[in-house]
Amino acid sequence: MQYVVLIILFMLSGFFMKYSDDFFDVNDDLKYATIFGILCGIASAAATIYSNEAAYIFIAILVGNLIAFKVDGRHHIVTLILFIGIVLIFGIPKLSMVVLLICILAALGDEVGHELIPNVTQNMFLNLFFEYRFVMKVVILLLAVCGVFNLWIFVCFISFEIAYELAKVVFEN
Repeated sequence: MQYVVLIILFMLSGFFMKYSDDFFDVNDDLKYATIFGILCGIASAAATIYSNEAAYIFIAILVGNLIAFKVDGRHHIVTLILFIGIVLIFGIPKLSMVVLLICILAALGDEVGHELIPNVTQNMFLNLFFEYRFVMKVVILLLAVCGVFNLWIFVCFISFEIAYELAKVVFEN
């Protein structure tokens, strides 16, 4: 049951994240970008509070995006403040700094690779790998295989990614 709840929270987070980004980047609509950002922040914070494993992922995504300067709009700032506020109010789970650093580096690798790789190579594998941000997926899978995470958290993260891509399709239609 715990992982069913997490799958739902991960999916909501991924869907709302993509919707927020597309409303801002495609439609230049700050109002709806902020609304969906708030929903993303709530879903991500709920998952972070609910599960240590989810906390690693969502905190890593947040920090990785901050370091990569991807928090670049007011809608992102509102989402960031809401996420941090909720997590501080309800409590941050105890985390291993080593595991968190590994996850942050994976998230940062995804963001930097997503922006840079298409400009430096025509290699189809590398372009697809970074287009769909596979660094974090591989790292989460390896952490699960090594017993640091439960394998279900990998399923949760894949659910996040599927919802993110589904939101892209829905938004375009």
